[in-house]
Amino acid sequence: MFVLSAAQTRRCLMLLVGFHILIIAASNYLVQLPFSLFGLHTTWGAFSFPFIFLATDLTVRLFGKEPARAIILRVMFPALVISYAVSVVFPQGGFAGLAALGEWNLFVARIALASFMAYVLGQLLDVTVFDRLRRLRAWWVAPALSTLLGNLADTFAFFSIAFHRSPDAFMATHWPEIAWVDYGIKLGISLAFFLPLYGVLLGWLTRRLVAATGDADLAPEQAQARY
Repeated sequence: MFVLSAAQTRRCLMLLVGFHILIIAASNYLVQLPFSLFGLHTTWGAFSFPFIFLATDLTVRLFGKEPARAIILRVMFPALVISYAVSVVFPQGGFAGLAALGEWNLFVARIALASFMAYVLGQLLDVTVFDRLRRLRAWWVAPALSTLLGNLADTFAFFSIAFHRSPDAFMATHWPEIAWVDYGIKLGISLAFFLPLYGVLLGWLTRRLVAATGDADLAPEQAQARY
């Protein structure tokens, strides 16, 4: 792991917190846009949310589990508020105007709460699994298994809380199918694209951190094998 100065740590945490909130806000908008893929129902949110797991896994690999948990704690409540606001102002992909924030929307509140619960559960599970596996010699095992389990918990927590017996008849009927397809897409995207991207970013970030910290003992190849 790399040890950063206090200023470097604050800067990294702020960037990662902002990135998490951005992806959560985008995903809460995109999850309201269902579409069919090979006859199966899913949402566009399946394509955006894996970015968070990529960022979390890199954080645990390079800095340890405590900074990763600190990011989750800082993101939770701002993400809850932003998720509600985005979903109210942009219902089902449309634009309702800022005046919509003046009326309480129970349907959207369920989506925001579901996003909050799913994020916390999925990310904490991801951090725990990754931290236990990150010292294995094969660098890809930890991100692959943590992504598999974290996405599973996140996806089904979100859809069950948000859409079980929902007033949206379509989502109330199809949420289990959508959740499975959503999970399959997330997993496929993560393993096919994000896992290789993880390896590339790990090497690049390691080189940047070696330059920033002066810890030349941690070359990219050594970092992948050691952490």
